[in-house]
Amino acid sequence: MIDRQYIGHRLAPFSVPVEAGRLRFFAKATGQTDPIYSDESAARAAGHPGLPVPPTFLFCLEMDAPDPAAVRELLGLDYRRLLHGEQQFTYHAAAHAGDVLRFEQCIEDIYEKKGGALEFVVRRTHVSNQHGALVAELRSVTVMRNG
Repeated sequence: MIDRQYIGHRLAPFSVPVEAGRLRFFAKATGQTDPIYSDESAARAAGHPGLPVPPTFLFCLEMDAPDPAAVRELLGLDYRRLLHGEQQFTYHAAAHAGDVLRFEQCIEDIYEKKGGALEFVVRRTHVSNQHGALVAELRSVTVMRNG
């Protein structure tokens, strides 16, 4: 059983710079053909101050945490029995190359289904920019299979 005492637990915040090269690589890897994601001139012509952060890229930046396995280790989760159950993004403002994004993670909920055969850990992450403006909220659900 995952210890429910960790509901509400906050992990240490961390910051990640948004690098243009990583944005270009992600755009290419995901088949993004819109030039605003790879060409700074096109991004500026479209009204952006630099290359915009494409949808879902914040998940990649979140993995730049000092310890990406912190939640798993804190809760004693066996990675061999884990499934990525859900990922949700709620955007509030655009982010661009050159921004420094701050990630604040919290264990929002822990619950079970099927008589404990499946346990769920819900993590919510607030992402803000270097000016303190909320950029996005990420919600991730990890599923642990028991037995």
